[in-house]
Amino acid sequence: MTAPTGPVGWGILATGKIARTFAADLALVDDARLVAVGSRTEASARAFTDEHGGRPLGSYAALAADPEVDVVYVASPHALHLEHVRALLEAGKHVLCEKPLTTRLEDAETMVALAREHDRFLMEAMWTACHPVVRTVVDGVRSGRFGRPRHLHAELGFRVDAGPEDRMLDPSLGASALLDMGVYSLTMAHLLLGEATDLTARAALSDRGIDLDVAITGAYPGGALATLTASMTSWSSRSASLATDLGRLDLSDFHHPTAATYTPYDVGAEQGAGVVRAEPVDLVAESEPVIGRGYAHEIVEVGRCLRAGLRESPLVPWSQTLTLMRQLQRLIDEAGIAVG
Repeated sequence: MTAPTGPVGWGILATGKIARTFAADLALVDDARLVAVGSRTEASARAFTDEHGGRPLGSYAALAADPEVDVVYVASPHALHLEHVRALLEAGKHVLCEKPLTTRLEDAETMVALAREHDRFLMEAMWTACHPVVRTVVDGVRSGRFGRPRHLHAELGFRVDAGPEDRMLDPSLGASALLDMGVYSLTMAHLLLGEATDLTARAALSDRGIDLDVAITGAYPGGALATLTASMTSWSSRSASLATDLGRLDLSDFHHPTAATYTPYDVGAEQGAGVVRAEPVDLVAESEPVIGRGYAHEIVEVGRCLRAGLRESPLVPWSQTLTLMRQLQRLIDEAGIAVG
């Protein structure tokens, strides 16, 4: 498959809520078009395409065989990712796969090996790493602009009211607060602090063994620490704060950043002069404009990579995805979480 010369032709596999959000943002991206949508039934695919466009296809196999589709966004439940991505890669399609890439490290390693074998682009849909506000914050931290990171706290949670067969609560489909929400916090810590040197977790489990709530503590290079939480039973602030030796970074709703500020502090030169707090710096104003809900930026990144002939994204490289999957696997095992 050669690099696209015109608009990138997208397919979407599965028609759940996140696929609809993705499709709405896809419509806002120049040089990208929705070609086809695959579902287990044509009726489901047609209901989706009536709203978002594209051709409705009544099977995933038909989507994989569509010659106008360059890349497929996989929005099926976590536990089905390997099966679906394998079929797409073998059919010669490039793939953007929802996060986490899989429910188990060995499956993620298999997926990357398949992308190499078939010489196709593969990226985990960790759109947070492509978000312009997050990238502005990450670039500032890595450059030393905000001082030396010492402690990160990030929390993401919302109440899940659904039946036991829902993918959010069914262990056979990969239900897990850690996999659904905690992956964002772990990714934020990785982007801001580097690769963890130690992680521990405690989880509150359902009667089916999935984690409804999880708390993680982490140690990172340079002595930095992190406390991270994820929940399917309660409403968190969805915020992230990084304390440094020079001040504090705050992201309100780091999952969908709408505000990011840096507040510098200065210890008085004379003993007893106290601490002077300077005016916060608006980091959102320094970033690129956010497109739609923010998912558009991973779509833009995939298009950029395909046109450049890349097989992995520098913003979401395979090494980063596998490192985070390794962390998730360790935490799942330690906390005794049941994952399908």
